[in-house]
Amino acid sequence: MSIGGLIARIRRTADVVADVARPSNGHRRPLGVDPTRKAIDLCRDLLSSRGEVVGGRLASEAISVYQALDNAARGTFFDRLAKDFSPDPQQVGAAGDAYRRNPSPENLARLQVAVEAPRRELFRRMILAPSGLDALVKMRAQLLADGKDNPAWTPIAADLAHLLTNWFNRGFLVLRRIDWRTSATVLEKLIQYEAVHQIVGWHDLRRRLEQDRRCYGYFHPALPDEPVIFIEAALTEGMSDNVRPLLDPDSPVLPPERADTAIFYSITNCQEGLRGVPFGSFLIKQVAEDLARELPRVRRFATLSPVPGFRAWLDRQATPADVLDDKERLMPLCAHYLLNVKQGDEPADPVARFHLRNGARLERINWMANASAEGLAKSAGLMVNYVYRLNEMEGNHELYTRHYKIAANWQMESLAKRAGLSSPATRS
Repeated sequence: MSIGGLIARIRRTADVVADVARPSNGHRRPLGVDPTRKAIDLCRDLLSSRGEVVGGRLASEAISVYQALDNAARGTFFDRLAKDFSPDPQQVGAAGDAYRRNPSPENLARLQVAVEAPRRELFRRMILAPSGLDALVKMRAQLLADGKDNPAWTPIAADLAHLLTNWFNRGFLVLRRIDWRTSATVLEKLIQYEAVHQIVGWHDLRRRLEQDRRCYGYFHPALPDEPVIFIEAALTEGMSDNVRPLLDPDSPVLPPERADTAIFYSITNCQEGLRGVPFGSFLIKQVAEDLARELPRVRRFATLSPVPGFRAWLDRQATPADVLDDKERLMPLCAHYLLNVKQGDEPADPVARFHLRNGARLERINWMANASAEGLAKSAGLMVNYVYRLNEMEGNHELYTRHYKIAANWQMESLAKRAGLSSPATRS
């Protein structure tokens, strides 16, 4: 046998020895190769690649290998991202010193390059893979879930948050009405994701999509069958003070032309990896504007919202148990909680923060508006109407974000005084 033939045989033998096994997850894995190391090596190759064709192929391979990792291997992968793909302290220091000596535009640009973690560019290239965006959203969800025990991962989640905020800005999102003709794939996901009022099967879902109901969602072009966030509204006569009729799958259907109010009774962020990305306010405003054009008689836009922190706050005050059955005592306490109990400079209640930041006005507390087990456990059965007036939203938003001033009905402020508790300095 010739030397060339012998070399070819040795290479073929080596290829067989290093050939791929097929584990139960279906991904090809080289025998004897650490999968985490393989993923990191592919990330390095992706960062150093030139050209979109090669980059796209490497991105797909890197995403595939990452997705095949089990939780322990992913933890190691995140550790390596934190250690090996962070800014170089010496380069940052040198660039900072140069900028202090000479704050020129060129030195500023060098400093900006130095302080950006290389993993940001890695993530930008990973998105070239067909499933890249979805994989990165899910990656951040895992980082958020496990990050409390792994503080070194916090900068990775922050880098992804920065990029995802850009990739999911309002200019990229598409508002779509969801009705009974929408694809079954999307409808199934409404049932799966609904986080405020559980959808119990297809009969329940169909009622929520009837003529006197509206459901809208934001979608990203790269994830056409994956809702990013969706909102449910009921068309009603007057402002609702109880959620049960809105959720009753056998309730009569109101002809839309008779409605004068749209009640937003549920808003769900579908992707945990997009937590903190601000698009909820845009959704409410755009849906309200669309409904106003479609149904000119609908002039009032309001929510029927839970008060999820109220019962826990009550328990911390050592409030007597009988107060839960006493409307005259409980309602003022809830008004005080919403207006005066703070987390930093903002209301302690997360739902209040969301709607007030969006420019809504705190309008009314409703007694026993949700008497379900969950409603009683979290909100003591109470629910709140926040009103969105299209011509006031921007002003309310500015006053809240600049000065933390809460737009509220004067009756709410009067009700809070009856609680007989201390001032706005109260903390949760």
